Amino acid sequence: MKISVMRQLLTVVVVCGLSGTPLLALAGPDEFQLQMIRKLQQAKQKLKQAEAAAGAERQKLVAEHMQMMRSNMDKMEKMKPQPGMSMQQHEEWIQQHHQLMSDMMGQMMTDHHLIMSSDCVKK
Repeated sequence: MKISVMRQLLTVVVVCGLSGTPLLALAGPDEFQLQMIRKLQQAKQKLKQAEAAAGAERQKLVAEHMQMMRSNMDKMEKMKPQPGMSMQQHEEWIQQHHQLMSDMMGQMMTDHHLIMSSDCVKK
């Protein structure tokens, strides 16, 4: 009797574990969003370098950052939620997408401010 109860308990644990795994795998950012997060972090580093630089070096780094932003924006425009997502997963995906877009817009505004600063304006 004791072995039968243990087998049933083990079966329940295995079934719950297997059924929960796909849900956990789909929760949070998808692979494309994770790649974009990494790309935006790299771009943010470039932007920090531009902010710390002056003159021609700043102009060069801002131009590089702007190119990174153009590339990232092109990729963001092509991103779509995976088919078959639950409503909750879809909402989480949209929220993550909005966060990525907000981060991009913030970086692009910083580019604009750097370009407009006296160090970057060509005279």
